[in-house]
Amino acid sequence: MTTTHDASEIRTSEDVVRIRQAVRSAAVASGFNLVDQTKIITAASELARNTLEYGGGGRMLLETQQLNGRTCVRLTFEDEGPGIANIEQALKDGFTSGRGLGLGLGGAKRLSNEFSIESEPGKGTRVMIARWK
Repeated sequence: MTTTHDASEIRTSEDVVRIRQAVRSAAVASGFNLVDQTKIITAASELARNTLEYGGGGRMLLETQQLNGRTCVRLTFEDEGPGIANIEQALKDGFTSGRGLGLGLGGAKRLSNEFSIESEPGKGTRVMIARWK
């Protein structure tokens, strides 16, 4: 099992762009095809934007892992913002607490092979996604 790590702060819109680029590089280096690259990059973009806009900023940990001949790109987004009071509702298509289209969390979940979310009002949110090749 081989694992590499890279942490990125999310404080500005430029950080969101850098995260998309880092995830693209990791997906390409991991041998993902164009469809899988697009899925993980799109999910990362949605979650980075949510971390910035709703969480007040935070960080992303990017991990690549090789296990039993398979490759994984795993992303963990964390913030210390207001948290999510109703995760089930937040995962529903069309739900938004802002001006967005409501595709963020549910869309990121659908684009990932693995998805987990932990959130507590007043203490922040942690979302992990992974895509396997």
